[in-house]
Amino acid sequence: MLEHGGRLQRAVRHYGIAREQWLDLSSGIAPWPYPIPPIPIEAWARLPEAEDGLEQAARRYYGAEHLLAVAGSQAAIQALPHLRAAGRVGVLGPCYAEHPYAWQRAGHQLVELDDEQVEQALDSLQVLLLVNPNNPTGRTVPRERLLDWHARLARRGGWLVVDEAFMDNTPEHSVVDCAERAGLIVLRSFGKFFGLAGVRLGFVMAEPSLLLRLAELLGPWTVAGPTRVLGQACLADEQAHVAQIVSCRQASQRLASLLNDAGLTPSGGCDLFQYIRGEQAARLHDFLAQRGILVRVFEHPAAVRLGLPASAADEQRLRLALDDYQKESA
Repeated sequence: MLEHGGRLQRAVRHYGIAREQWLDLSSGIAPWPYPIPPIPIEAWARLPEAEDGLEQAARRYYGAEHLLAVAGSQAAIQALPHLRAAGRVGVLGPCYAEHPYAWQRAGHQLVELDDEQVEQALDSLQVLLLVNPNNPTGRTVPRERLLDWHARLARRGGWLVVDEAFMDNTPEHSVVDCAERAGLIVLRSFGKFFGLAGVRLGFVMAEPSLLLRLAELLGPWTVAGPTRVLGQACLADEQAHVAQIVSCRQASQRLASLLNDAGLTPSGGCDLFQYIRGEQAARLHDFLAQRGILVRVFEHPAAVRLGLPASAADEQRLRLALDDYQKESA
């Protein structure tokens, strides 16, 4: 399987530091989980059914008329490549690795693109996929540009696949309200913004005929009953949404400032993480891990991504470790 953040148990074994002593900043997940609502026994005892309130709450929250609940957006990432004949697929990089991996395994030809290459390559593609805001860089492609790319692809029966896993904090940049247009597919992740990645819930927004094909491929009962209850409650809590957006934005700004103070100016980021590109990435990752702080390291290009510390004490622990790193690097 591909490398991901959140591999805390492996770090425990490798560095010999007890699990409870770690500060895990390796995933771009809000560190303040929403409270778990009471789960009625029926949710455990009965097979889950669609349109039980979850889809209605999701339509209001996302502002999308047509959507499909899935067991985490990962389920859709793996299934979507099987809904098209093999073709030429552009990937705007760097990219969440599961996307190109899934399309390649399904027999498609991959073309890795940077921002400047998309315009020239677009008319030769059947599919363009990207993560917006980008994972891991945090770069955001403007909404108007995305809709232009989609229109050009759709004229030839192509798809634009936009993974908006980190978009909840900045919904004004989303294209989810346009997802009923043929050939525009938007993925949303529930767990990152709500701090509940373990429940495995996500949503796909697209035209109804494509959602039907995807549902048939995934099969029945893809989202567990307790997850459906929890998801509905969280999506409907509008007051908590505002508070979470503010908390994430302020914590991300503090993290960026902390990194700047340590001479590690972020190369990118968003309201759920900060990204530092540089040849020192592997060394910084190991230096912090030896002190029980886990961050996400990347090889191509060399970079680290840091999630949000949950408290002032966590921020101070990271600050002290970075102070030591700065002294050792001087």
